[in-house]
Amino acid sequence: MNRTPLLALLLLAFPAVAQTAPSDQSWILDQSTLTYHMSHPIHEVDGVSRAARGKGTCHAGQCDFLVAVPVKSFDSGDSNRDLHMIQTTRGAEFPVVSVRFHLPQASLPTPTVDCDLEVRFAGNTAHYSHVIFHQVMEGTSHHITGTVPSTLTDFKIQPPTFLTVPIKNEIPVRVDMTWHPS
Repeated sequence: MNRTPLLALLLLAFPAVAQTAPSDQSWILDQSTLTYHMSHPIHEVDGVSRAARGKGTCHAGQCDFLVAVPVKSFDSGDSNRDLHMIQTTRGAEFPVVSVRFHLPQASLPTPTVDCDLEVRFAGNTAHYSHVIFHQVMEGTSHHITGTVPSTLTDFKIQPPTFLTVPIKNEIPVRVDMTWHPS
């Protein structure tokens, strides 16, 4: 029995299999802009933070990511309002907002990423399923944008009032971040 053709076929096929097999990989959050939006019948406010840090690891086809941002790093342009936000969200007791998400490594090179998020904020955890983020690859970097549809009640936060009228429950967070392999 001639094994040469079989051996040659296996040797030729091996590089193709090796290229499609997921590999271990680490990721670092390079830059970020996170913006929460607060709405009240009299005015609208955006608070912005560029202080998020994050890392991710991929192993055996599954990726795990963690993003953390200090509550006090959000700036709405009004220091009194920002201090009130920190008090309302118990930022002194729970100074960091953290987000964990897991996704298949095969989704990393796709234009949209469907994530399940676990968000810890103000001492409470909320889960969001099927949050869609848009992704543009720029060299080895991945630029991610999207919105987390959070609400005050997700984190058991009493809506602050302005002129005795509470703000709206919805506080969506726009995400704009760039990740690169480490």
